[in-house]
Amino acid sequence: RNWSPGRARHMNASRRACLVARFGFIYAQERFDAQALLRTYSTDMETVQRIIYAAAVESFYAGKMAYWKFKMRVKEALSLSHMGPESLEDAVLDYIVCHKDAYDVHASVKEVICSMNINPKISFPPEVDFIVLTPLIQELCCLAFSMQTLVPPLDIAFGIDGELFNEKKYYRSSDSDFTAAFVAYHVWPALVEDGVVIVKGEVVTRR
Repeated sequence: RNWSPGRARHMNASRRACLVARFGFIYAQERFDAQALLRTYSTDMETVQRIIYAAAVESFYAGKMAYWKFKMRVKEALSLSHMGPESLEDAVLDYIVCHKDAYDVHASVKEVICSMNINPKISFPPEVDFIVLTPLIQELCCLAFSMQTLVPPLDIAFGIDGELFNEKKYYRSSDSDFTAAFVAYHVWPALVEDGVVIVKGEVVTRR
């Protein structure tokens, strides 16, 4: 395959646009589907939203960790035969982009569910298993994995209950107290690139 810096930049920009759009679609549609599913088990909207946010955070973490492990294996293998013209790092990224189906997302889903089961901030009736969120978790893990192949990579912003509300980082949910200065809990994470928010998240603010 012919390689050039211009082609690489174009492909990176194209994939970035698709992945950002996918993040938006998951927020707008698949998050609501998961929310509707959880509401059949619990009428407490805060509990439901906290669970979905935790699933998003844990999924991104699992997807990123899986990417770095995969990248290390690929880099080790390619370093034995790489001749250029692109750098080894570019060759590794190109390989991962072309072979992302080799990512064992099911292992990541299991890791996410295990992490959610011991998360002290979320709880659910014991007869309900977080495995019901597998479709959402799988999509988010794959998205997080793919976002690491971008230059620079995309990630979700760190959020903590009680943080000062930042209008550049979040939207307020409709049931928020719009005069409150602090975040009660998070509904959806913001998406960042090099520390800059490119897609706002959603939070609930209350006094």
